[in-house]
Amino acid sequence: MAKKHDEKQKTAENAAENGETSAASEEVAEGELPAVGEPAEEPKKEPSELEKAQALAEDYKRKWYAVAAEYDNYRKRTSAQASQAYSEGKTEAIIKLLPVADTFGFALDSVKDEAARAGIDKIIKNFNAILNSLGVTEAVINPGDKFDESIAEAVMNVPCGDGEEPNTVKLVMRKGYKLGDKVIRFAQVSVTV
Repeated sequence: MAKKHDEKQKTAENAAENGETSAASEEVAEGELPAVGEPAEEPKKEPSELEKAQALAEDYKRKWYAVAAEYDNYRKRTSAQASQAYSEGKTEAIIKLLPVADTFGFALDSVKDEAARAGIDKIIKNFNAILNSLGVTEAVINPGDKFDESIAEAVMNVPCGDGEEPNTVKLVMRKGYKLGDKVIRFAQVSVTV
């Protein structure tokens, strides 16, 4: 029986290769035949050259819109990344220069000679002018101000003296700086408890 089935299959394959049809290859699934009384589907006609060209043009147009949108997104993304990289680089460079400002301040406090003091003061003013031109400002904190953790960090607690309130800045140990509205270096202060 298996032998007969194999022979039938080979005969159907040979017929298909030669362009012939056999009864086995003409079997149609049940759902594919039109119902009685329904008109049979018209055979699909081949699209004309104009229709093919219009379809191809529409496909190219759709692809062009997709590429144009993708390029626009790429341009916006790289522009934003470049701007962010510049801003981060600028902030990092400024942060590395701030210890120089601290050193000038210490030097000014320790100098006794008036001529040297005037020279250091001039350097500090020039340095601050450069920082201001870059948008950097000092986060102003004075002894006696209420402690604000948004611009300062408490590095030491000291007991309250006569007439002092708790949670008040006692001493500014290191100045804080802002770049625009963003704090780039918090001030270090001692706070009363």
